Amino acid sequence: MLTKAPTHAIRVAQPGAARGALLLAGLCLLAPFFLYLSTVQSIVAVWNSSDTFAHGYAILPISAWLVWRRRENFTYIPVAPWWPGLAALALAGAGWLLATVGEVQVVRQYAFVSMIPLGVLALLGPRLAASLAFPLLFLLFAVPFGEIFVQPLINFTADFTVAAVRASGIPVLRTGARFELPTGTWSVVEACSGIRYLISSITLGCLYAYLTYRSMTRRAMFVALSVVVPIVANGLRAYMIVMIGHLSGMKLATGVDHLIYGWLFFGLVMFIMFWIGSYWREDEAQEPAARSSAPAAQPAVTHAAPGQMARMAAYTLLLAALWPALAQYNEHANANPAPVRLHAPQVAWPATPMFTDWSPRFLAPSAGYSGAWRAPGLQPVGLTVLYYRDQDSSRSLVSSLNKLTNPNDAWHWTASGTRTEAVAGRPLALTETTLQSGKGSLLVWQWMWVGGQYTTSAYKAKLLQARSKLLLRGDDGAALLLYAPFTESPEEARRAMRAFLSAHGDAIGAALADAKGG
Repeated sequence: MLTKAPTHAIRVAQPGAARGALLLAGLCLLAPFFLYLSTVQSIVAVWNSSDTFAHGYAILPISAWLVWRRRENFTYIPVAPWWPGLAALALAGAGWLLATVGEVQVVRQYAFVSMIPLGVLALLGPRLAASLAFPLLFLLFAVPFGEIFVQPLINFTADFTVAAVRASGIPVLRTGARFELPTGTWSVVEACSGIRYLISSITLGCLYAYLTYRSMTRRAMFVALSVVVPIVANGLRAYMIVMIGHLSGMKLATGVDHLIYGWLFFGLVMFIMFWIGSYWREDEAQEPAARSSAPAAQPAVTHAAPGQMARMAAYTLLLAALWPALAQYNEHANANPAPVRLHAPQVAWPATPMFTDWSPRFLAPSAGYSGAWRAPGLQPVGLTVLYYRDQDSSRSLVSSLNKLTNPNDAWHWTASGTRTEAVAGRPLALTETTLQSGKGSLLVWQWMWVGGQYTTSAYKAKLLQARSKLLLRGDDGAALLLYAPFTESPEEARRAMRAFLSAHGDAIGAALADAKGG
């Protein structure tokens, strides 16, 4: 006798409760945008001020669209709050607080954005969060990050271009990022570094790989190509622009058309890369992964009880609100409205008129001074001290905006490195930079004073600043620049600066300590 076989289907229990849980989770995920409004504003400010990161406006809509494509996952995977997720959320909040105290904007922004996927992990559970991993992690591309790669990209582009021009049989005289051809002078500046192409390529490459491939190997290979191709392509772009300018007698590719050629070339390269990548595309499976991997017979999906969801939402909101409150308290506790009383160190050498028109391009300090001295038989030595207190984005000791020169300055750097000098028997690490202009050559030693310690590392300086503020000792710091001219060898300048530091290093430290104590 034939009997009808039982059928099994995946069904959702308490659909009203599921919708309520998702609505509550959505409200909780919106809360950080208000609790961390200053961080959100700092991200948007960079989007507005830099064409390199203008794509940030598209990241959130794309992420929302990617989640919408996976909306069936909310039907087949239960909403199950995961309490260990609160620990991960707390770590992100602590990282945000540390970055806020240390005024490390990019870390603060990454910590804030990471709270969104971590909030989803805590509120909805690891299974549902894992099924939405890429759409959630794609939000990290909204953070304007990449300035740290500008200088290496400038160096690579200059190396590539000069080598290619020489291989074409054209003589080139190079000085740092500048090089001269018989027809004119070129300089690789930030806009020519290729950072815009690189960031755009990586963002598009990751999105394309996610939508086009299912294999993690193919995805990884395409993302790797999206990193390598724009770097090499930018070198080729720079070479072609230089050759167009050279062959046209510097009439073409030297103005706005310079940028137009660059973007047209980049667009063509990206089109070819995506076109080739499409030959290995893998069509998406007909059924969502969550459904296709389920067994033939599966019990009803039971979502978290409303009470459990409400408790998790309350803890998530309280945890998110904790860190801005602590940051506000720390800011008030460290505020020091007293004006900085910075005095020049007592120098035994005879004072001399300033011997150079160069000056560092730093954010405006709270106080500062410059002076020049000369001992018999030595080159003149200049000292500039820039003192910072109550630091923020407009007044910061460590910032990507603090530079020795700007691209349009008469002075430009030709070489840079680190060295160690002895001051009163103690080693002092320094950053040494050679500057040149039509008026001569200058050697600059640069280091920082934070929390009573000297360092050349921006990372260590930020950690020292954060430690000082967490201990409620303020955020005072200073940039110190010692410089001297030379004609034939930089050793002429080193000898004078070494003697100056040996004689007056302790006096410089005492003047800084006195300014902080005062």
